[in-house]
Amino acid sequence: MSRSFDAHQAQTTLFDALVEARQTYGAKKPILEDQERNPLTYTDLIRAAFALGRKIAAFTRPGERVGVMLPASSATVVTFFALHAFGRVPTMLNFTSGIRNLKAACELAGVKRVLTAHRFIEQGKLHDLVDALETLTTVTYLEDVRATVGVADKLFAATAGAFPKQFRAPTRPTDAGVILFTSGSFGAPRGVMLSQQNLIANVRQIEAHIPLDPAWVMFNPLPTFHCFGLTGGVLLPILTGMKAFQYPSPLHIKQIPPLIKDAKASILLATDTFVNQYARSAERDELSGLQFIVCGAEKVREETHNLIAERFGDVPVLEGYGATEASPVIAVNKPLDNRRGTVGGLLPGMETRLEPVEGIPGGGKLYVRGPNVMAGYLALGGGLEPPVDGWHDTGDVVSITDDGWVKIKGRVKRFAKVGGEMVSLTAAEDLACAVWPDCRHAVISLPDSKKGERLVLVTDRRDADAAPLIAHAQSIGAPEIAVPRKIIRVPEIPVLGTGKTDYVALQRIVDAEMRRAA
Repeated sequence: MSRSFDAHQAQTTLFDALVEARQTYGAKKPILEDQERNPLTYTDLIRAAFALGRKIAAFTRPGERVGVMLPASSATVVTFFALHAFGRVPTMLNFTSGIRNLKAACELAGVKRVLTAHRFIEQGKLHDLVDALETLTTVTYLEDVRATVGVADKLFAATAGAFPKQFRAPTRPTDAGVILFTSGSFGAPRGVMLSQQNLIANVRQIEAHIPLDPAWVMFNPLPTFHCFGLTGGVLLPILTGMKAFQYPSPLHIKQIPPLIKDAKASILLATDTFVNQYARSAERDELSGLQFIVCGAEKVREETHNLIAERFGDVPVLEGYGATEASPVIAVNKPLDNRRGTVGGLLPGMETRLEPVEGIPGGGKLYVRGPNVMAGYLALGGGLEPPVDGWHDTGDVVSITDDGWVKIKGRVKRFAKVGGEMVSLTAAEDLACAVWPDCRHAVISLPDSKKGERLVLVTDRRDADAAPLIAHAQSIGAPEIAVPRKIIRVPEIPVLGTGKTDYVALQRIVDAEMRRAA
């Protein structure tokens, strides 16, 4: 059932919110599971957090920012709450971002200790990352820590689990809840500090916006270094009584659909790219048991909506919108009010401001303010840069209906001036998606001496040609200047670990191609 949103509900700490969820939904309710299929109850999770947290506390200090480099799993969730139980700050490291970004993240956040797992490093062949991190930090393996848990630790955990508020470290709702790093799809990642009340507020906002049933199971294959995976895939289910099923990689296209069925999942959290691939791989009964699918991080294609509807019946694909800086959800569609082509209704408690953008009518650059908007960006030297007057500049150009439904026109950076006209690169991508829906496409702009800028389509469609794009644009009344004439064909479009198009890598591909052609 949905609830009304009250910002005062967020005036607690993450660990206390976990304890309160146990009181609300029952100590023995299974709340966490992963591919190992060993479900944990609320009490199991709280005890495990105290046992592990006590060990971590022995080699860290209160308030320390501790790096966590792990895939989505029960162990990651236990580690997150273990750090909170003893007043440490989880700093989630993106192991797909490359050595340079990973080291920069540790330096920016002042991370001196990184927690990971032997098994993860071995399976992911990430030894080069560990070697690089060891030049800056001490890398500690959770298997080694767990091996030192003795009888005294277990007795402590059992006692603390019975009286958690007496044993957990005192923190404030305004203290750091997590440090995350932006996706870096358009440039270098930035460090974002979200307070504990930011994260809890976003959970309560979502809960007030969409009716949720504690009997449901949330299937999360998204990494917890991504805010969508952390808030949507971990905190939302656990704090609202739903079981959180963690899976370590969204890339396992063939393994995930049968597991969704086997886990009796009710909600799937993913991106358009992955949902499309799961739908193509799945048997008809493997996704049909879902209540709905929630997609974020990239636009949901019409083809994905249609594919799910045709193959799996009445399973709505709810497109949402967010930013790491907003913990992350700003707007999302509803199961009973799902408007294709929009990113849904604004969550309760969100304030918005639109600033006009020259040459782009019918919308404006979106600023947001609310209880879920970050404490601030990490500044070099350890400080914090809070948003001015609480307003975060999303960098996105949107239109908003009278009843608060949001439509994305594109990022400010994703517009080009062609022949004096502002052209949306996202709209140009949509043209390619409409003509070749089974392929992936991305459009960037390059300087042009005659027209100011020109559009370049990068696609994995081998026979892509401008003629069908022009024909389609004419058929729907789109301006021809929005049609890319230069086309670069590649084996695959580069994507980040979150599923978003990697425009930084894309720019390098285009630059290299243009140098070759010159």
